Amino acid sequence: MLPKSVPPAEPQPQTLNTKTTLTSFFTSLLQPRFSPQNPRTWILFTVLFIQILLLCNLRSFPSPSIPPPLPAAADTTTTTTTTVHHSSRTVDHCGSGKVFVYNLPDTFNQQIILNCDNLNPWSSRCDALSNDGFGRAATSLAGIVPEDLLPAWHWTDQFVTEIIFHNRLINHKCRVMEPESATAFYIPFYAGLAVGKYLWFNSTAEERDRHCDMMLQWIQDQPFFKRSNGWDHFITMGRITWDFRRSKDRDWGSSCIYKPGIRNVTRLLIERNPWDYFDVGVPYPTGFHPRSKSDVTRWQSFVRERQRHALFCFAGAPRRAFRDDFRAILLSQCRDSGESCRAVNCTGTRCSNGTSAILETFLDSDFCLQPRGDSFTRRSIFDCMVAGSIPVFFWRRTAYLQYEWFLPGEPESYSVFIDRNAVKNGTLTVKNVLERFTKEEVRRMREKVIEYIPRLVYANTKQGLEGVNDAFDVAIEGVFKRIKEQEQPQFHKWK
Repeated sequence: MLPKSVPPAEPQPQTLNTKTTLTSFFTSLLQPRFSPQNPRTWILFTVLFIQILLLCNLRSFPSPSIPPPLPAAADTTTTTTTTVHHSSRTVDHCGSGKVFVYNLPDTFNQQIILNCDNLNPWSSRCDALSNDGFGRAATSLAGIVPEDLLPAWHWTDQFVTEIIFHNRLINHKCRVMEPESATAFYIPFYAGLAVGKYLWFNSTAEERDRHCDMMLQWIQDQPFFKRSNGWDHFITMGRITWDFRRSKDRDWGSSCIYKPGIRNVTRLLIERNPWDYFDVGVPYPTGFHPRSKSDVTRWQSFVRERQRHALFCFAGAPRRAFRDDFRAILLSQCRDSGESCRAVNCTGTRCSNGTSAILETFLDSDFCLQPRGDSFTRRSIFDCMVAGSIPVFFWRRTAYLQYEWFLPGEPESYSVFIDRNAVKNGTLTVKNVLERFTKEEVRRMREKVIEYIPRLVYANTKQGLEGVNDAFDVAIEGVFKRIKEQEQPQFHKWK
């Protein structure tokens, strides 16, 4: 039964206001539909109530905010070197971590370079340390390397990683000026350059340890070093680890690594002790310092397309003071191999920082022999690989246990290992072993070497190479990673 309706109104005179007429008309039309007795009325009210309730609740939800425009990075310039300080409000490219560089007294770095005439008992080191540590331009390589890449080549000393790392870190995109926000803390102490002049003749143990002792006294007084006891700190020591591991006063080198203050500090060295967690092996500096990504790809193409005429080569000198000198055996086999092998005589210091003859020999050879040097490693490993030549090792500690961050995980993919004892006793000859590889196998190994060239060189730019990680970038990423691993609950730290 329909609800009771209001009787229709009596007809009004034509003079009645039109607004009144329309109101009466709609009232008569809607009143029966919105009566409380009509079920549709309750459905409509329920829907309206739910919509109002949802609208009220939505007002309490947080709305997404639009970030403010990014400010330009601020530049901070020091009196000794140009430093680009990147604002923490820029787009975050520092997911791996951020680094704080200590402002050490100049005694520990800049003054050492200023005294370059006195860092070597035989001659000045000023040329070797020039050009931010890259050394003199290698103009004599003209005609050997592509003309457009000649400016990227220098006569670089093998003991300058301290300068290279310091210059790059003070301009690093993830450098912070506030230690509270740092993941890692860098100690810019030139330990290798400082001790170099005291390694020969009759220097006392106190003289060899003096700079290290002063540095440790300074750093151990810093609050963030005290906070972590050095676990999140790192340092570049630009020589082999054994130059800093003197056990007795009369022995070789400094005792810096054995001192308590540096026990927990990560140390970047050109040769590490494989059984010391805090030692990290980084590549020896070579003469190639690309200025851009295009320099890298151009060089990779050059060594890939290079016509090589010798099966293998050896750049080095015999160690006649050693009984059964293995280098002398390799030189003898090289001579006996005729045109299959090329040799460069490095007697004395003629190959200390590379020569045009060495680079040309590596460029002309499929394989390069890499016996141990004065220690287990040698710079020649990296000179050889940068030239696209495949290294041949005789000691696993020469590379496989040294540079894990920088070399492929499968040694056979880029190198050859030959049992030195079999070579010594005449069971094997180097030539016979290398001749067994097919052209396709040689091509694949060379391609792997070429692929890894960027990780073996130090770029000549303040900010690194856009889109390419060089040896410095790989090292810093590795430091960040290991410091974060140390913060995991399962990692055991001692005091």
